[in-house]
Amino acid sequence: MTLTSREFWTALHGMVLGALFLLAFTGSAVSLWDLRAEWTTPAGRAGGIRMLLIGSWAMAILAWLTVAMGTFVIYPWYRAAPPKGAATSVLAGYPKAVLISKPQTAGWHEFGMEWKEHVGWLAPILATAVAVVATTHRKTLSNEKFIRQAMLVLLSIAFFSAAVAGLFGAFIDKMAPVR
Repeated sequence: MTLTSREFWTALHGMVLGALFLLAFTGSAVSLWDLRAEWTTPAGRAGGIRMLLIGSWAMAILAWLTVAMGTFVIYPWYRAAPPKGAATSVLAGYPKAVLISKPQTAGWHEFGMEWKEHVGWLAPILATAVAVVATTHRKTLSNEKFIRQAMLVLLSIAFFSAAVAGLFGAFIDKMAPVR
């Protein structure tokens, strides 16, 4: 099995960094959920805060890497314009052109890719917000139920936006791969 360099970068973007982001989300969400003063000892809270900080910062960094790679490395390959008057058989190297060339696949670009481009940016912004709040409120977070709940909501929205972007990316790559 061999991958072209573009396929390698696409797999790194979606399957490696995206999967690691989802794992970091799970660790962060569990750490945040378990971080309750009535459930833990002071030593347990310290360990929970440490895991939350590691997980939330890892999630934020992975989200920024994933979005930056998608925006600045893969997306230019996706949107490259084919030569004027290129035959349909030549379009295979131009994913956007492949999608918009047929009415039955144009929606993948017009809705799917447009949504993916915008919703994907929510994940790193919200993940960073959670990491910053976890860092600044680490000493009192176990006693602040409302802040923990708000952080869980932000984490969930970050997860959902990454999942939507990932699903659209996988489906679009299936319909018109970046090669």
